[in-house]
Amino acid sequence: MFSAIKTLHQGVDVCINNAGLARPEPLLSGKTEGWRTMIDVNVLAVSICTREAYQSMKERNVDDGHIININSILGHSYQCSSIAHFYCATKHAVTALTEGIRQELRETKNRIRVTSISPGVVETEFIYRILNKDPSSSENVYADLPHLSADDISKAVVYVLSAPGNVQVHELIVKPTEEIL
Repeated sequence: MFSAIKTLHQGVDVCINNAGLARPEPLLSGKTEGWRTMIDVNVLAVSICTREAYQSMKERNVDDGHIININSILGHSYQCSSIAHFYCATKHAVTALTEGIRQELRETKNRIRVTSISPGVVETEFIYRILNKDPSSSENVYADLPHLSADDISKAVVYVLSAPGNVQVHELIVKPTEEIL
């Protein structure tokens, strides 16, 4: 992917790590395959894409790039149901990775920024997939809970990218106004 980006667009100035998934795999009875999939997508892929984006910026002397990790509110608190405990752990890892990236970027003495955007519930196919593709269950979740839209998150990304060069929005937690927790 990064090779194609280099060929078509010379490189990466902004990397938005938006992939994420959950499997209904509790800690005491979950399947290793489900856990491995979550680690691969939620942690390892974020790390690989961040590394490759940074290398692209470094090769071209980009000093004002941005790496954005779309994280989750569950990466900051622990209010998970048992089917999501492992998922929550991967999102806590993204929170830790974001801080590690920030520290390493400061050591390089450049102005590349890193941000973690951590939304609450967003209406996407995410709930549908974790509830084993039971459409009525996911519809009930969205009907019963205040939630955000994908557009709300895209506006948060634009907000972060539009910050002045001397401002790093390191963490942005985005929740619906009506959310109780």
